[in-house]
Amino acid sequence: MKTPKDLYYTKSHEWLKINNDEIIIGITDYAQNELGDIVFVEIDKFDENIDSGEIFGTIEAVKTVADLYLPIAGKIFEKNENLNEKPELINQSPYDNGWIIKVKPNESIDLKLFLNESSYNELISF
Repeated sequence: MKTPKDLYYTKSHEWLKINNDEIIIGITDYAQNELGDIVFVEIDKFDENIDSGEIFGTIEAVKTVADLYLPIAGKIFEKNENLNEKPELINQSPYDNGWIIKVKPNESIDLKLFLNESSYNELISF
């Protein structure tokens, strides 16, 4: 499984990419593999302020539905519209074409709250 070194990770299997004053968020390769074939993504909290840890949407796979948690407090200002027609992009390219949302953080981000590539790999290796 791929775990890019330039990203940050959560214990709930989201990844974050810091891009100047915006954060790009998706689910990890491990998470998409565990979910199986993704058939639908719904973002419930678009263009509103959301607290860290709050559910912002759901991801539906053939065998299950999972909540999506926002790892930072902020406002979702963009969602990956390509997922409306091709949710399988998350399975095919979870770190590139399969990103889910972009967020403007409400405050500075404490990177110590997140896992680096090495720590995340330890988490998923059991």
